[in-house]
Amino acid sequence: MLRGIAAPLVCFLAVSGLAGCGGGVHALAVQAAAAGVPSLAPFFDEKQGLGQDASVRSAPVRGSLQQGDTPGLYGGTRKPTVCDVARLKRFLTDPANRRKAVAWSGVLGIGPDRIPGYLDRLTPVVLRHDTLVRNHDYKKGKATPYDSLLQSGIAILVDARGEPAAKCSCGNPLRPFKGDADRISVRFADGNKKWSGYRASSVVAVRPAPTTMERLVLVDVGDPGRGIRRPVGTAGRSDADFDTRTRHAVPELAGRTFGEARQLLVSGGLAVGYDGSAPPSDDARVIASDPPAGTGLRFGEYVTVSVAGTTDGAVTSTPPDPTASTSSTTPTGSTSPTDPATSSGPTLGPPTSTAPPSTASTSPSASSPGSEPPPTTSAPITSSAPLTATPGTAGPPATVET
Repeated sequence: MLRGIAAPLVCFLAVSGLAGCGGGVHALAVQAAAAGVPSLAPFFDEKQGLGQDASVRSAPVRGSLQQGDTPGLYGGTRKPTVCDVARLKRFLTDPANRRKAVAWSGVLGIGPDRIPGYLDRLTPVVLRHDTLVRNHDYKKGKATPYDSLLQSGIAILVDARGEPAAKCSCGNPLRPFKGDADRISVRFADGNKKWSGYRASSVVAVRPAPTTMERLVLVDVGDPGRGIRRPVGTAGRSDADFDTRTRHAVPELAGRTFGEARQLLVSGGLAVGYDGSAPPSDDARVIASDPPAGTGLRFGEYVTVSVAGTTDGAVTSTPPDPTASTSSTTPTGSTSPTDPATSSGPTLGPPTSTAPPSTASTSPSASSPGSEPPPTTSAPITSSAPLTATPGTAGPPATVET
């Protein structure tokens, strides 16, 4: 009898990420980093105002893997002090801080003499999702790596492919999270208390965009109806605005490859969803989309794509009212372009190429959030180049250690 009880118990622990049962998966421990809470071992003294975090509730996502050009991934702000890149550059190039510079540049795979040029190509953004990264403290003259969950609202620097590169408030270098985002155990400690609005289903990990971008397309975290086109390597002085509330039609996707469908959606400012724990291959054939072609969606809303050989039942994610305050969830928004090498904002609206005959799903369109502004007829936001984005699907919820 004891053996009969013990076997199911071991399997239960494996499902919980605490033990293995026939090759069960263990949860990966990650340390929480709350917005506004100083690092215990920073590269840069946070009291000197290198960066400022914001109060932003994590926006909903459709999947834990997002590419760096995914619409809605990052936000921006009109405040010029969100990240003082010039000060970080002076600090890391000061001969007195040479040892830190060597450690910092080593994390990013560059030599210390290349730090100024590297920083010039980074762009300050504000996280709109609780985001997994490979963080690095500075201890005993070396960069000490650890997996970390950064709270939405934290200001970071990203590179031209949308990958996290540095945490603004402390200057700590960041690298992409390489673990399974659906199998984590979050540790809230060292002053980083579990924040209001934390949900395991809203945690994301970032993968690089397939090509470099000339511009990042962001959502203003203080005014989510305002979109921001920000040239790479600038901090806001060259920003151009657009209206995130304008609706445009889902393009015809049935019959295209998944890669083609993804490119069309992202270049139009729409996020991509799919079934399964990983995106389909780029050459997989699309058989349906939800919502179907012709449905009017706002900037950053999700379109779930079904491909041949997979089961149906995908669910679309509809971001909330873009006019909501920053204390509530805001719509997705951050895009890419129409030339794989450049990005100046989404080309919202149907594609100009001829699509194959429709076999798209006739499932209902994504539901609209409450108090949503009516569709507008303003001219579409233009873009010069499509990039791809592949949000993943969320897996089992993460566990939390308090």
